[in-house]
Amino acid sequence: MSGRCAKLVRVSEQRGARLLERVLAGVPSGENPLRHARELPERAATPVPWPSWVPEELRSRFASCGIDAPWAHQVAAAEHAWAGRHVVISTGTASGKSLAYQLPVLTTLAERPKATALYLSPTKALGADQLRALSAFCAADVRPAAYDGDTPMPERDWVRAHSRWVFSNPDMLHRGILPAHAKWAQFFRRLAYVVVDECHGYRGVFGSHVALLLRRLRRVARRYGSDPVFVLASATVSDPAESASLLTGVPCEAVTEDASPRGARTVALWEPPLLPELAGENGAPVRRSAGAETARILTDLVVEGARTLAFVRSRRGAELTALSARQALSHVDASLPERVAAYRAGFLPEERRALEQALASGSLLGVASTNALELGVDIAGLDAVVVAGYPGTLASFWQQAGRAGRAGDSALVVFVARDDPLDTYLVHNPSAVLDKPIEATVIDPANPYVLAPQLACAAAELPVTEACLPSFGPVAAVRRVLSDLVADGALRRRPTGWFWTSRERPHASVDIRGSGGEQVAVVEGDSGRMLGTVDFGSAFTSVHEGAVYLHQGTSYVVDELDLSSGLALVHREDPEWTTQPREVVDIAVLSTETSRSFDAVSVCLGEVAVTSHVVGYLRRLPTGEVLDQVPLDLPSQTLRTRAVWYTVPPSVLSAAGVPKADVPGALHAAEHAAIGLLPLFATCDRWDIGGVSTAMHPDTGEATVFVHDGHPGGAGFADRAHAALVPWLTATRDAIAACECPAGCPSCVQSPKCGNGNEPLDKAGAVAILTAVLDAVTAERPAA
Repeated sequence: MSGRCAKLVRVSEQRGARLLERVLAGVPSGENPLRHARELPERAATPVPWPSWVPEELRSRFASCGIDAPWAHQVAAAEHAWAGRHVVISTGTASGKSLAYQLPVLTTLAERPKATALYLSPTKALGADQLRALSAFCAADVRPAAYDGDTPMPERDWVRAHSRWVFSNPDMLHRGILPAHAKWAQFFRRLAYVVVDECHGYRGVFGSHVALLLRRLRRVARRYGSDPVFVLASATVSDPAESASLLTGVPCEAVTEDASPRGARTVALWEPPLLPELAGENGAPVRRSAGAETARILTDLVVEGARTLAFVRSRRGAELTALSARQALSHVDASLPERVAAYRAGFLPEERRALEQALASGSLLGVASTNALELGVDIAGLDAVVVAGYPGTLASFWQQAGRAGRAGDSALVVFVARDDPLDTYLVHNPSAVLDKPIEATVIDPANPYVLAPQLACAAAELPVTEACLPSFGPVAAVRRVLSDLVADGALRRRPTGWFWTSRERPHASVDIRGSGGEQVAVVEGDSGRMLGTVDFGSAFTSVHEGAVYLHQGTSYVVDELDLSSGLALVHREDPEWTTQPREVVDIAVLSTETSRSFDAVSVCLGEVAVTSHVVGYLRRLPTGEVLDQVPLDLPSQTLRTRAVWYTVPPSVLSAAGVPKADVPGALHAAEHAAIGLLPLFATCDRWDIGGVSTAMHPDTGEATVFVHDGHPGGAGFADRAHAALVPWLTATRDAIAACECPAGCPSCVQSPKCGNGNEPLDKAGAVAILTAVLDAVTAERPAA
């Protein structure tokens, strides 16, 4: 192992370090995938006495479930809620956040026999698990019950009439509860608490919708005379009080000091090796996939007897990882393959319980899962967690890593980098993972594309009055949106407010998950079986005629895309090629909100119109070889959104040593890498954002690189990029420069979503341009 484990010598007696040594021992000779390892210390618990206001009977119920005393952070949050203050508790995985809201809610429901409470979670699975846990120490008269899409219609009437603690989700609140608020009058009249669980998951367009949805909830509650206290639970995030206040529309206190026990953890950053026998797109070097590397690591850990959870980005990837591990284990011990399983979305609650119990007992040693196991499960204290690919945010990474570790012994966490710029940057810059504060969530409730449908829903529930305008955002912006709705005939303006004009309520047509509302059904032509749906905008690139479409590991080829009927007809086929759309993208500046000039370089933020036109697709062999290009006749699409952009005049390009002929490739490479690194500074995925670069843009008159939000009206990502411009572009430049490849690869400047087939790209030119831009921006104050 030479020097790879030198950092671990002083802690080699601990289990986490021993497991890492075991995994490293299985690395083929000549490979050196370990980039960094660090030991995170154990943390002792800080128990405190029960609050004096908690009834003895409730304390006894908790004691019977093994909770003899609460931890300090649980009581701190509970005290805020009991005193009527809105509060967010932001602590790590398995830190007992549930008790923080259970104490005040159950005490209030005991003291006020008619009081009610509402629990909201981003997934039905999480709500079901919290409901199950609550039943162990809940008084009979509380009658907690689920009210979600799986609740049978006959039971819904019973829940509405009798349950005092309803467990639901934003989707059902939006479509089923608020539109029928008159039927829920008794519940709303007595509503004391609203619990918003895992609130760090509400970000981007979805988070913006939920923020306005919670404002609608408060407005309806006030209509019936109640003003509930909001209690939010979150993974550790930056500035949780500000994030929670923006989400709920009310000022929130924050509890962030985690007083729960945590075992020590060894965190390893792992980069799969290059495969010299393979060449990728345009001859770029190829690394072993994160999934294949994770399967090998999982195999070694299972052989060692370590209970291990591997997080893989896709459902198919999780299945393949488990399958590869089982095949490898079959050569070691015939009994071991049965001790590895894949977890997929859609498991029934009893199946999840069985999986948790099997892991807890040790009968199941390895599980490969998507992030479906990040929430809604009772799995903690594992020996090891493997994270295959950066999950999008540091909050999610630590949420997944938090499943590992038991008091009294250490555990292992391995982050396996995928072959993309962000993952590569993180494993080579460990402080960006291990020392950087968790991100703040990014939402923009004032986005007119979100605000307009939410105001329409609000008006259909109760007339929108002058008094309630401030609760929906800046009054001037709200008035503009209301005026547009009136002009469109959706609302009618009367002296007492704005009224919904149609008999049909707008709720069903508003997709709060932000996928765009309209869906295209993917149907197998021979059988008529619907395989799934894609949102309308994605259909142009994913289910165009001739596209290879994957569904649950099976390949299909698209025969016809009928946009008018929202239908893509496919047939089952497993061709030797894959398809990649070719897209022409133009961008126009509609308005410039902020413009800063740094000598010759300018940096801007504003509104843009992005017009994309899928003109054809490439058929590629697994080697990257292009078989042919097939033309398509599809309409263009235009997206009005927000963007950040910078311009570089010819004088700066010349001084940076970038020849005119190389400028398009240099800008294109810088754009790709900037998109890849932005999730490090804004809570987004690279698929939430897009970019355009051009050597001469008609609106700026100079070479320009744009990075824009991928959602109508924006989701706050471009704004966050603008605010973090220097660290963002510095990380982008450093990631490209540090990459070992000679001319550009997926780890630095190639992009899997490029509509131009990753051509042209100039890696060295990108470094030169980014250096010139950063030199200009950091050299002096903005010009007046």
